[in-house]
Amino acid sequence: QEQLGESGGGLVQAGGSLRLSCTASGRTFSRYAISWFRQAPGNEREFLASIDYSGRSTYYTDSVKGRFTISRDTAKNMVYLQMNSLKPEGAAVYYCNADPQFPITDDYLGGGCWGQGTQVTVSS
Repeated sequence: QEQLGESGGGLVQAGGSLRLSCTASGRTFSRYAISWFRQAPGNEREFLASIDYSGRSTYYTDSVKGRFTISRDTAKNMVYLQMNSLKPEGAAVYYCNADPQFPITDDYLGGGCWGQGTQVTVSS
């Protein structure tokens, strides 16, 4: 059973950048696609980006395309989300998620393995 953990959240000014990290324990992490989601208070969890098991394919939703970059270091069992040009509406808890399938649709709800989340606060 994979276990995920996010880190890197914090307070940033609008227009600034943060890099989130997702680490995993478990022997099969390298076989999973990893996705990033966020959830603001009162809102549903929102799918942002995904990367396939190899790191060669990525997918972004329109809300973050051109500003966020997802990447993975398979040797370190790490996946990253570089977030640039952060907007106030980007304030949320950010989660990573593991799924054997690589999601490429905006309505993706996530697989069964979630981290505990990391808080991102964006000041205007």
